[in-house]
Amino acid sequence: MANHSALTELLNIMQTLRDPNGGCPWDLKQDFKSIVPHTLEEAYEVADCIESGNLNELKSELGDLLFQIVFYAQLAQEQSLFDFNDVIEQLNAKLTRRHPHVFGEKKALNDEQLSAQWQAIKAQERSEKAMSEESLLWQDIPANMPSLSKAKKIQQRVASMGFDWPTYHGALDKVSEEVLEVKEAITQNPLSDHTAEELGDLLFATVNVARHVKRDPEQLLRNANDKFSARFEKVQAYLQAQGKSLDTASLEEMDNAWEAIKKHK
Repeated sequence: MANHSALTELLNIMQTLRDPNGGCPWDLKQDFKSIVPHTLEEAYEVADCIESGNLNELKSELGDLLFQIVFYAQLAQEQSLFDFNDVIEQLNAKLTRRHPHVFGEKKALNDEQLSAQWQAIKAQERSEKAMSEESLLWQDIPANMPSLSKAKKIQQRVASMGFDWPTYHGALDKVSEEVLEVKEAITQNPLSDHTAEELGDLLFATVNVARHVKRDPEQLLRNANDKFSARFEKVQAYLQAQGKSLDTASLEEMDNAWEAIKKHK
């Protein structure tokens, strides 16, 4: 567990990197916006370590992600906005407030009760921050959040207000309905804006099914990407073993290889 001296050293390193007299030229050029791509990259590298089971590298990747937070705090301190200690204090207060069953009157809650309590606390926080009814619903959902995660967040928000299917059956039926609408739109004009809109509706409905079965759509799609990529590499090896290549193989040959790989997965 990190001690205070290690954390103090980290903050001092950050200040030195940003020191106009002898600091790092690259670090000195950065601002809030320029660091964002690096923050996202580091977050994805943490996720990749965990999902790939490469936990030996996780400590290093978590350190890289922590550095992003320290960097933002240093920039904010230089602009007299807040400092790293303010970040920690606000986080401590938030965690305590959002877990009254742990830090208040202790009570055992099941998953459904925990979710209801969480949504109620979040709604109260939004209400206290809101300046108008218009901003109340979506004000704390990041505009640049990955679209699958944002769809799930929107659906969770309206579900907390009672606008939701009672079970996954309704969400799944909605997917079937959207598939038919996509087919109809494509029949009329596959390249039309209407077709694009219907495809978006289908994706949104699919996210709703994932939410109902307690799965994260971003992770599901990452897993599907990895599964497809690994299987297609096997297709390539399968064809090469037959003296063929992806460049010269026909669609039928690739499809046959795909089916053969599926049977021996």
